[in-house]
Amino acid sequence: MSVGAGLERPQVVSHVQQGLSYTVFDCKWVPRSARLLCLGSAARGTGLIQLYELHGARLELLREIEKPKPIKCGTFGATSLQQRYLATGDFDGNLNIWNLEAPEIPVYSVKGHKEIINSIDGVGGLGIGEGAPEIVTGSRDGTVKVWDPRQKDTPVANMEPVQGESKRDCWTVAFGNAYNQEERVVCAGYDNGDIKLFDLKTMSLRWETNIKNGVCSVEFDRKDINMNKLVATSLEGKFHVFDLRTQHPTKGFASVSEKAQKSTIWQVRHLPQNRDIFMTSGGSGSLHLWKYEYPAQRSKKDSEGSEMGVAGSVNLLQNVTLSTQPISSLDWSPDKKGLCVCGAFDQTVRVLIVTKLNKI
Repeated sequence: MSVGAGLERPQVVSHVQQGLSYTVFDCKWVPRSARLLCLGSAARGTGLIQLYELHGARLELLREIEKPKPIKCGTFGATSLQQRYLATGDFDGNLNIWNLEAPEIPVYSVKGHKEIINSIDGVGGLGIGEGAPEIVTGSRDGTVKVWDPRQKDTPVANMEPVQGESKRDCWTVAFGNAYNQEERVVCAGYDNGDIKLFDLKTMSLRWETNIKNGVCSVEFDRKDINMNKLVATSLEGKFHVFDLRTQHPTKGFASVSEKAQKSTIWQVRHLPQNRDIFMTSGGSGSLHLWKYEYPAQRSKKDSEGSEMGVAGSVNLLQNVTLSTQPISSLDWSPDKKGLCVCGAFDQTVRVLIVTKLNKI
């Protein structure tokens, strides 16, 4: 690479660092605002939600909300831009939805799981994805459940191990394929390396595979389009990009895998303004920025005449080490291109600016 080309590489700049007095498990931008949330666990075993506002090069704490149980994960994805209600999953298996303007009592609450809710995702809100506003939760109890907050107490879908099958800890869930009123899928990743794609239209298992290591994070490049790509990250420092446009009858989806680092890849998040760029966060306290390159042809015919997908390649655009501890959560701003927040186990939240993303 020439020096000139090198200057065009994006840079990951740490803009603000804020020390926290508790363990942060999830960070989220509040849509259409300069505000962000940190969710976590206080030393005395309670849950915390902190709301910050970005003022130039500092974060101002606007509100701190304490709850009885540690909070593991959150999403705004199932509510309107007007409401911007936060849905959270806690260590006791509770799914709660909060109005951050009046957070004393949840606007919706259900004992969703028998054990900790590890992961949560929302779709159908914020103008993202057609269809009902739904929330999916994945838990240590081995089940994946889909909730419509307009229906009290019972999930609209419940994906659990079939009888005789051992339950696996579900670490990550994500919505996809929500491009019209009927279609919607949920992808779930488990501690034994299983990845399962559930079709909510037909209420069936559409596809499954195993990546041989615990699946820490899964994300579709976009939730609200015909399924295009899915990234899955693993405990052993590898990630896999699956091309979801062509499903072969026996081979499933084409994929490319990349060894990003020696330690766990905790999260993957696609850039909201460019679905071929994504960031991974690692157990070594590092962030890696990647770009997916499509092959010349995305599908070909096999010897039987069946269509099969062709995987592309991934290029590392930039990497940076920010912490001595794992970066466990990551969220791009949906509104400002290149603005990012991450939380790490060194009890620090960092606001980052990624430059030159429009040059890629």
